[in-house]
Amino acid sequence: MKSIKIIALLLSVITMFQACKDDTPAIVPIPTITTSGTLSGIPGATVQIKASINAPGGVKAITVLKNGSAFDSQTGTGQTTLDYTKDYVIESLAANSVVNFTIQVTDNNNQVSSLTTIPVTVSAIPAPTVVTVSGNLEGNITWTADKIYKLSGFVRLGTEAVFGTVTKTATLTIQPGTVIIGERATKGTLVVQRGSKLIAEGTAAKPIVFTSERAAGEREPGDWGGIVICGKAINNLPDAQANRELEGAYGAFHGGTDNADNSGSLKYVRVEFAGIPINPNQEVNSFTFGSVGAGTTLEYLQATFGLDDSFEWFGGNVNAKYLVAYKGLDDDFDVDNGFSGNIQYGIGIRGATQADISGSNGFEVDNDAAGSSNTPFTSATFANMSIIGPKGSLITISSQFQNGAQLRRNSKLKIYNTVITGYPNGVYIDSQRGDAKGNAAKGDITLQNVIVAGLDKWGTNGFGQGDANLPRGFGIVDNEQSTAAPAILIGTQKPSEWFVAQTGNKLLDNTSTLGLSSSLWSTGRPTFILGATSTLKGVNLPTTLPAFFTKTTFAGAFNDTDWTLGWTEFNPQTTVYVK
Repeated sequence: MKSIKIIALLLSVITMFQACKDDTPAIVPIPTITTSGTLSGIPGATVQIKASINAPGGVKAITVLKNGSAFDSQTGTGQTTLDYTKDYVIESLAANSVVNFTIQVTDNNNQVSSLTTIPVTVSAIPAPTVVTVSGNLEGNITWTADKIYKLSGFVRLGTEAVFGTVTKTATLTIQPGTVIIGERATKGTLVVQRGSKLIAEGTAAKPIVFTSERAAGEREPGDWGGIVICGKAINNLPDAQANRELEGAYGAFHGGTDNADNSGSLKYVRVEFAGIPINPNQEVNSFTFGSVGAGTTLEYLQATFGLDDSFEWFGGNVNAKYLVAYKGLDDDFDVDNGFSGNIQYGIGIRGATQADISGSNGFEVDNDAAGSSNTPFTSATFANMSIIGPKGSLITISSQFQNGAQLRRNSKLKIYNTVITGYPNGVYIDSQRGDAKGNAAKGDITLQNVIVAGLDKWGTNGFGQGDANLPRGFGIVDNEQSTAAPAILIGTQKPSEWFVAQTGNKLLDNTSTLGLSSSLWSTGRPTFILGATSTLKGVNLPTTLPAFFTKTTFAGAFNDTDWTLGWTEFNPQTTVYVK
């Protein structure tokens, strides 16, 4: 009996022990993370942050840090296994830099995994291959952003050895972000012959850059030629074959009767350190347009530190918007031979000492070199232009600077909603060859809502030697030869009287009310946005202008939007293009 009682007691204890054992919760393993290890890539490349998660207790949350700061977080749904992925675009960091991504997982029991790190090493960007291009190109060609293209001599799209005999055509497409350099020894130049096309469409983030082949710090204006585009639109040159070749006689034939001609599309393109002399007063400019037709697109173009004109049009009727001429040597916007296109939003900025012996202007406008009455007349329309001359304070500038706008040689230009400042003279309607003043009297030269400012503190003190007979500092030039000569009138008015009588025009002693930033006369990227109280605001563009023009309510190229952001460069001397 005693043995039976002992056995019963033991069974009872075992039963109680088993019951206690059944009440003990099971132990759930903490989450674990497995990764593929170290990643790498060049700046701009996309890598995937990847991890395999094992969480028997179910995933509650995933936290990812990038160099100790929050990068990503996700909420789980109780998964016991999960593959985590997240893209990372490698930033512009120095080669061999390391970016550490740390991953931690919390399960539904609030158990936390160990920290797991995935390092991403930044690789050096390999130097792009330099491809030398020369001669005449034909067919369809594409230049890609992973290479640098060197122009050796005159590189021509298509072939037209004699005017009217086009034997080859080409279409060159240039990818966004591509760099093209001009060979200095041969003055590399890109010439688009008639019938061929240049499709150079960059973006604000990835502009297409044409520049010097020389290293940063060594570049100079005139290191290479520039971009020359020849079209089939009308000009006012005589029919002789010799007259159909752009100045300098380098085989750039232009002109015809097709005003709808399409020579391609240029968007977000920079041209730096270009311009070469061919003969005295005959040069290749940063951008040269010979009889380019209205089917061509020109938008967001910058010419910087050119040896001659920044932009020059010889005939044609192409339209353009958003142009930047920065510290070129000669004229910012040069217009000749019957050009009749529309231009809106352009700015010209000058350096204090960078002027040409021929005389440098913001606008230089001719019907032709002789001031003839050949038709079509040079009659382009410009609106919303900012012509910023070299003098923003009491500094000495080159005596070769002349006029914000020199409208001469029988031209018939039209300018609206424009500000001109910093030049010795604001506007000069010059009738020494051809009757430009007669054109103004008839309304063929039109200036409306044009503000000429900054006329005080000129003269020889601070400007340069000047001319004893023609002191510097005229807002509107009244005398053709000297202060002793009688004024040549526009109709019955002195030019200055005629100017202020036109709709919206103003002559201001200084720029204090214009809201312009002093950085326009400094180095590096200027501030373009107008001050809040600028008197350039509230100036309405005439509604009678062609539909091409955006109807603005300000004078000058900018109001409260800076359209130069992202794609322009105002200090290209320091930019590294070729490693």
